[in-house]
Amino acid sequence: MSRRYDCANQGERVSGLIDAASVVRRGELVVLPTDTVYGIGADAFTPSAVNALLDAKGRGRDMPVPVLVGTVRAANALVESLGTHGQDLADAFWPGPLTLILRANRSLSWDLGDTKGTVAVRMPLHPVALDLLKETGPMAVSSANRSGASPATTAAEAEEQLGESVAVYLDGGPCADNVPSTILDLTTAVPRILRKGAIPTDKLRGVVGYLATDE
Repeated sequence: MSRRYDCANQGERVSGLIDAASVVRRGELVVLPTDTVYGIGADAFTPSAVNALLDAKGRGRDMPVPVLVGTVRAANALVESLGTHGQDLADAFWPGPLTLILRANRSLSWDLGDTKGTVAVRMPLHPVALDLLKETGPMAVSSANRSGASPATTAAEAEEQLGESVAVYLDGGPCADNVPSTILDLTTAVPRILRKGAIPTDKLRGVVGYLATDE
């Protein structure tokens, strides 16, 4: 049976975070609020948990799962290097709705799908998400919806779509803003915007200078 916790209630929030962290360590799935939309998450280093996440969404390995972190230090451990651009961007916009595509640390044993040696990393600006990530370490997190359906902006919407495939639902109330994160690829010589989102292009240019876009 899935369990849902109302994180507006301090007692339930504490119980929910303990339960969710324990579920993640066991390789099961949780739904958590973020600063964009609700996410479905699993331990990033348990391949069977990541596969269960992809199955729950009905999503293929050709769309690798991003990783959420609770600290910049955790992000540094996942990648070859943040580089100058990555460090400056993290200083400017993390925690917040900016996803950075970086070269993955080759010494890590994980399987997020067909990543071609890269990883998409973000530090979300949501207290419940950050508290959970500080307990669990990096989590593979994708939007909490079936593939092709609208991303969930409430825990109830997520539960409607994902049901019993998720062990714990952390209910942080309706999302304040359902605009997705901006995705920026830092694996090429010139940073490239792969998805426009909550961080405007001109603000990114203010930090990195020249940006490639598909326009």
